Amino acid sequence: MSAVWGGNVVAIKLGLTAIPPLWSAFWRMLLGTLIVAAFALTQRVSLRPVEGEARSLVTLGLLFTAQISLLNIGTNLTSPGFAVVLLNSHPVFANLAGHFQQTEEKLSALRILGLMLAMAGVGYVFLGKPEPSLAPSPILGNLLMVVSAALLGVRSVYTRRLVQEIEPLRAVVWMMLVSVPLFLVMAVLREPVLAGPVTAPPVAAILFQGIAVAGFCFIVWTLLLRKHPAGTISMFAFTVPFFGVLLSLWLFGEPVSPRLLAGAALVTAGIVIVARPPRAPWAQVTAEE
Repeated sequence: MSAVWGGNVVAIKLGLTAIPPLWSAFWRMLLGTLIVAAFALTQRVSLRPVEGEARSLVTLGLLFTAQISLLNIGTNLTSPGFAVVLLNSHPVFANLAGHFQQTEEKLSALRILGLMLAMAGVGYVFLGKPEPSLAPSPILGNLLMVVSAALLGVRSVYTRRLVQEIEPLRAVVWMMLVSVPLFLVMAVLREPVLAGPVTAPPVAAILFQGIAVAGFCFIVWTLLLRKHPAGTISMFAFTVPFFGVLLSLWLFGEPVSPRLLAGAALVTAGIVIVARPPRAPWAQVTAEE
């Protein structure tokens, strides 16, 4: 999953060469919704919300729509290498949000140190200068990526709380289903249908986002959130920035600058510290059960 997520931002950037940000989000989520809904039906999971679920599912969908909108727009404005490092600071925000939830792990002094380390990496990357040909407005793009990362962290914690009471696959389907008409309306009002020639690479990038990321990864991630704290399982995503940077180097020829590597290393080190599993045996058993 970490390898797939590492390629997500790079795939978004590639898809944006032909399809604008909000249209890209619409096609991706439409495809992802169909895949997850089909999987849920094969598992005989009812997609109809039971009494009391509708408000929570709509809230999740709105949070998701805002986060993906900022992700796609931000990726369009900055380079994929910088975008993937900034986005994957989200475990820091997940741990911050989780600190105020009774069901999540609390921040210790060591975790606060890790948080500060990761945020130093985010700041170092944020103030960098990406390849100009890949980043038409890097400061704004970087800012949108940081806000998207914060929303992703909050959404991880909120999703974990929901799936304790709501069937996880139903939550994923409705999260994306709510976003599809919203993306369509926003795209129609704000963007042209196409941003460039429709060729095989951007089409493949959209299919990758819809099938591998919005389909497979969302299913597996939500199932994991049902059994493990969001901050703990986020730790395993520490390799995502490096997958993303390498893929951006391969597909876009983006230079791997010392600043980008140092920032990625700081973010990764901070995530490893702040999202480390609890040491207490009773806490570990509780998480695994």
